[in-house]
Amino acid sequence: MLSATTTAFVSKVPIAFASLPPPNPYVSTCGINNDGKIDLQRVTASKTNGLRLRLITNSVSGVSSASVDVDVPFPSDYFELLQQARKATELALKDNRQLLEIEFPTAGLESVPGDGEGGIEMTGSMQLIREFCDSFINPEKATRTRIFFPEASEVQFARQSAFEGASFKLDYLTKPSFFEDFGFSEKVKMADRVKPEDELFLVAYPYFNVNEMLVVEELYKEAVENTARKLIIFNGELDRIRSGYYPSFFYPKLAKLSKTLLPMMETVYYIHNFKGRNGGILFSFLNSASLFN
Repeated sequence: MLSATTTAFVSKVPIAFASLPPPNPYVSTCGINNDGKIDLQRVTASKTNGLRLRLITNSVSGVSSASVDVDVPFPSDYFELLQQARKATELALKDNRQLLEIEFPTAGLESVPGDGEGGIEMTGSMQLIREFCDSFINPEKATRTRIFFPEASEVQFARQSAFEGASFKLDYLTKPSFFEDFGFSEKVKMADRVKPEDELFLVAYPYFNVNEMLVVEELYKEAVENTARKLIIFNGELDRIRSGYYPSFFYPKLAKLSKTLLPMMETVYYIHNFKGRNGGILFSFLNSASLFN
C-alpha cells in the first residue's frame, strides 16, 4: 500500500477513468479541466500503512468564497468510509448541490465489481445505506426522506432486515411484470410516488436493470429539478453509462443520460479499484481525486 499527502483542486466535471498508468511508486494528483482534459501531477510516494489526501478548495462547486480544508485518509474500514461520505455530502449540500453521487465497493474496500455475488453485494449495500442514513439524517427529518430501492421485493426485504423499525419512507423504482424473465419490468410513475412533504431522495444501487436509471432521471425531472429537494444516488455504478458499456444502438435512452443527467451530477465520494498489471485505486472526495498505484 502506498502513502502520500497531496494537494488537489476541485473540478465540476465528473470523473471517469478507463485505465490507470503502469504501476510505479507514485501518486498522480488529478486536476480535470472544464473541457474534460485530465492533468496529472506526479508526486513521490513511500510505502506505509495508509493512503492520505490533502484537499484544499474554495468550495465544492468552485463558486463559493468559503474555503474548505480537508485532510482525508483512505478509509481503513467501512465505518470510517461512511463518516467521510457523510462529511462530503454535508459539504456538497451546504454548497447547494442538488444531484449527488456516492460510489464505493461493497465486497471489501479492495474489491472490484463482480468480486462478490450480486445479491450479497446488494444486501451489503443496503446495510451500509441504513448506517449512512442514521448518521447523516436527523431523526426529525426521517419521515421526509424517501429511499428508493430497485424494485418492490427489495422494499419488503429491507423492511424485514436492514431498515426494520426505521422511520424512513421506503419505495421502489420498478416492479416485476409477467415478462420479467425476458428482461422486462413495469416502470413506476414517479409523480404518483412522491409526496409534498418529501425533502430528500436516496436511490439505492440502480444498476441491475437498465430501466432503473431511466426512472431515476424521471424522478429528478418531476420531483427534484427546480425545487429545494435533493437526490443522492448510492452505488449506482454510473461509470457503466459514462464509459459506453451500454451501446447507444441498443440502449439509446440510457446512453443519452451521459449527456443529460450525469453532467449535472456532483460526485462527492468515490472509490474505484483496478486490478491486474496496471492496478491501483482511484479515491475521490468532493470531485478532487488521486490515483494510487
